[in-house]
Amino acid sequence: MLNVVIFGAPGSGKGTQSKKISEKFNLAHVSTGELCRRAIHNNTAEGVIAKSYIDKGELVPDDTIIDILDSFLEKLPVDKGIIFDGFPRTVAQAEALIQIMKEHDTKVSVLLNLEVEREELLNRLLKRAETENRSDDNMETINKRLEVYEKQTLPVIEFYRKKRLYKPIKGIGDVNDIFDRISDILDELK
Repeated sequence: MLNVVIFGAPGSGKGTQSKKISEKFNLAHVSTGELCRRAIHNNTAEGVIAKSYIDKGELVPDDTIIDILDSFLEKLPVDKGIIFDGFPRTVAQAEALIQIMKEHDTKVSVLLNLEVEREELLNRLLKRAETENRSDDNMETINKRLEVYEKQTLPVIEFYRKKRLYKPIKGIGDVNDIFDRISDILDELK
């Protein structure tokens, strides 16, 4: 079973590529950002906690994200592969994901890291702010999110590199060209 973690800074294209991967490889698309937004919209206890962090550009606490994610995974068919979009974001979450996957009798196949330079990320996020009207896409919050990513999330790359599951992907260029690079790697893993 193919279980993919897609990784990259905010604005790197994880959501766009995740949808394409999900469709081509018939994987369940698990976006912790979307799961959090749904929990916020439904005003769940986890949603209230998540909102307080997201609005400040900070990472939602590990235990909250893990609870939201585990609830979602419980509802998936046992034989369905998964694309994780926006999770894990910390080493603690990466370790928790190993445990969650083990409880579901499966494991992570690969971490794909979309590599995009900071200036391009800023341009993409500001453009997204205009088109999608997302409250977490303003310059102050964007800078904070990138700073948090660099300090707290980049160690996850080393975690997966040590497990020999890390694959860098050039995240600049045409969306379909980026997807072709991803597909080449995933086709080898099927």
